[in-house]
Amino acid sequence: MRINTKFLGEIDINDQQKVFFPKGIIGFERCTGFALFEAGQSPFYYFQSLDDKDVCFILIDPFLFRPDYEADIAQEEMDLIGIEKPEHAAVLAIITIPAKGGPITANLQGPLVINSETKRGCQVVLTDPRWKTKHEIAAGLQTGSLQEGA
Repeated sequence: MRINTKFLGEIDINDQQKVFFPKGIIGFERCTGFALFEAGQSPFYYFQSLDDKDVCFILIDPFLFRPDYEADIAQEEMDLIGIEKPEHAAVLAIITIPAKGGPITANLQGPLVINSETKRGCQVVLTDPRWKTKHEIAAGLQTGSLQEGA
């Protein structure tokens, strides 16, 4: 399938890269279809909306820079995307790259959870006070973990 994107132009994706988010993503509820693919610079991924070419997120596996990360996902959300086994849940965090410089951060309070079997996903909101919307990635990659509240 060929899709048009704002930043990458036209690209080809396959069915394995498609992910359906029944409720969309917070602030982007109208976008329910996405393509997930490597960004070309490890360890990042693109998460391109199939509904709006102007909507594209950059994602990272939070366990790479925060090995102590825990995503306590409610059963209702697991049921929504059909997760029956924990190993089928892929957890990814949306990153923010400030336009005017500054540290690149990841949202660990609102991770994306994708069922690797059904290709359905949802964004969850975690209530654990350790997880914030802005955790510095570089500091965690250097030390293997971040200080709380960073």
